[in-house]
Amino acid sequence: MNLREAQLAARTQLAHTESPVRDAELLLLHILGITKAQLLIDPKRELTSAELAAYQALLARRAAHEPVQYITGMQEFYGLPFRVTPATLIPRPETELLVESVLAQIPQHHAVRIADVGTGTGCIAIALAVHLPYAHVTALDLSNDALSVARENAAINHVKKRVLLLHSDLLSSVAGQAFDVVVSNPPYVPFSDRSTLAPQVRDFEPDTALYAGEDGLEIYRRLIPQAYKALHPGGLLAMEIGYGQDAALRSLLAEWNEVTILNDLQGIPRTILAKRRKHQLDDTP
Repeated sequence: MNLREAQLAARTQLAHTESPVRDAELLLLHILGITKAQLLIDPKRELTSAELAAYQALLARRAAHEPVQYITGMQEFYGLPFRVTPATLIPRPETELLVESVLAQIPQHHAVRIADVGTGTGCIAIALAVHLPYAHVTALDLSNDALSVARENAAINHVKKRVLLLHSDLLSSVAGQAFDVVVSNPPYVPFSDRSTLAPQVRDFEPDTALYAGEDGLEIYRRLIPQAYKALHPGGLLAMEIGYGQDAALRSLLAEWNEVTILNDLQGIPRTILAKRRKHQLDDTP
């Protein structure tokens, strides 16, 4: 069987999944260790029996809805490579808006202190560290397994000396420290929505990175007051939010200044920004 034939058969096998054409190609590239350009140059190249067997094994995993990122162990985020495992949420393209929104607020050469709460793969913390060369970034997570992945990703992206990784329940391990920015993509899916999620999300990604109580706001209710205490006056809080949560988040941030909501490419409110009040007399959230 040649490369073209293998891909066509794979697309049929994956027809019930979300992106059969893309995934068939990605898994073939992963097995062969080649680029898309190389695949296009020689589509009639015959697969060896070992290559075909390996490809079919990966296709079977994807056909069972296992995310292709867990199968290959990698995902690109903000133009950077990231290792992913079942211990971590898979970085999403829409989360790049969160990174962009923080970068838009900070001059590149400022030595700011940033805390990334619930870092997972470290994608947000690491992307910020790469693009803010003078920033000091603290990445926090309750999962030691996730922290191990984030540590590997910091090394892959050459920022391990500027990203401090700490085991922490939200901001508890840095209580008493002050930051210029607190950023987070926290769990925000209502547990009651579990049955509506795609199988590749519901059955494979970690529950602790997805769900936040019955209304999805449990983590925000804890994080927002902690962030207020951790930020310098005028400091920035930037968070990703779930579908339909913008009004509730505005209410939770009623005591903050400059509350701004940004939509993703689908026009869905996805990122919320707020600044801690600058005057002590107002510090009564």
